[in-house]
Amino acid sequence: MKETSAKPRPAKPAPADAYALILEAIDVGDYRPGDRLVESDLAERFGVSRTPIREALQRLETQSLLTRDGRSLIVASLDHNQLAELYAVRAELESLAARLAARHATAEEMKVLSDMVAADRALLGDPGALARANRRFHKQIHLASHNRFLVQQLDLVHRSMALLATTSLAAQGRDAAALAEHDAIVSAICARDEGRAGEALRDHISKAFITRLKLDSGGVAPVA
Repeated sequence: MKETSAKPRPAKPAPADAYALILEAIDVGDYRPGDRLVESDLAERFGVSRTPIREALQRLETQSLLTRDGRSLIVASLDHNQLAELYAVRAELESLAARLAARHATAEEMKVLSDMVAADRALLGDPGALARANRRFHKQIHLASHNRFLVQQLDLVHRSMALLATTSLAAQGRDAAALAEHDAIVSAICARDEGRAGEALRDHISKAFITRLKLDSGGVAPVA
């Protein structure tokens, strides 16, 4: 009797990460501060069951990215004091990341950062695309610091940045200025100048904060 070997079963696809999907939707502005999140709607949108959606919403609420409005969960918003606190922490941690990147970044990581700055010039005038590129740029600096604990803390900070309804890059003229600042940061990192790299990134965050305050107060025009 001829023996036949059983065919291997195809691997099951990994279940969608409901937390990451919802967080990404908030980050790209699909859900904005004040928007209500409904389990059934999210489950249908992302094609997952309500149980992982419920668990993801609980996790996001614990992280203060969602807040209660009666029995509903809504995307949280940041008041003036919270915004100032967030930018103060971000400036310190990002500055440290730049200093460590100047010390530890590999030649390949420096090349990637330089290429990012060059490529992002093609995105001038498109605040949404530039905001996404900006997040990738800062994440690359975090990784180039080669400090896993710092990267974890910066991930938490950048999750809270998702609660900002608009990007400071939407202000007239801010996009070109931000890219020039990115160029200065990368130049310092490539020169292994830790002090200059840290100060350049701190200055970059400070200018972004000033622009955001002006946007919120109507003191600067958004890109048409």
